[in-house]
Parts: sequence; C-alpha cells; structure tokens
Amino acid sequence: MKLTKTLASVFGLTLLAGPSLFAQDKKGGAGDAAKGKEVFEQCAVCHNADSDEKKMGPGLKGLMKKATLADGKTKTTDASVRQKIDQGGNGMPAYEEMLDKKEKDNLMAYLKTL
Repeated sequence: MKLTKTLASVFGLTLLAGPSLFAQDKKGGAGDAAKGKEVFEQCAVCHNADSDEKKMGPGLKGLMKKATLADGKTKTTDASVRQKIDQGGNGMPAYEEMLDKKEKDNLMAYLKTL
C-alpha cells in the first residue's frame, strides 16, 4: 500500500510539474550546454573558456560565478551576460542577429558550466 501511494504521489507531481517544465522549454529558457560548446567555438577566437586569462577579450572561466563582468561595474546575471552577447561593445561584435535565440540559450547553458 505504501509503494502504491508513493508511486501515485510521484506520478501526480510529474503531471503537475511536467507541463510547466515543457512550457519553459518551449519558450527556450533552458539550453543545451553541449550544443552551446559548439556555438562557443566562434567566441573562442577572442575568449578563453578554460582560464580567466585575457585573450582579445576576457577569459570566461567562472564567468557566472563572478560578482561583476569584466568592466567591474555590471553585475553578472543571466540578463547582463545575454545583453553583452546581444549588444557586444568594447571591440566585441553584437551577436543579436548573428545567433538565433536557441543558439544563445545553448551558449548561456555552456557558459554556466565554465
């Protein structure tokens, strides 16, 4: 009887959570880090992924764990990193129209693994 109640609870939670998780994925909120690593190949021309040592642009190891972006002023958040990708600046090209939303979602997922 306990096993049946446990399975019923798990099944019920899955039904409740499933649609919201699916909706988030449809909106493109979650990316694929492995695919993001492929997208990052074009970023790797200017940015190191495995160190914080500067190439042409700042090294990105631990980027999402840092308090601020390389400018020392902008707080590191998903939104601020996404904005930097979209708008570029300081020698970095804007990728707003060069990468589609899914590519940027994947790239963000990858940056979170550094």
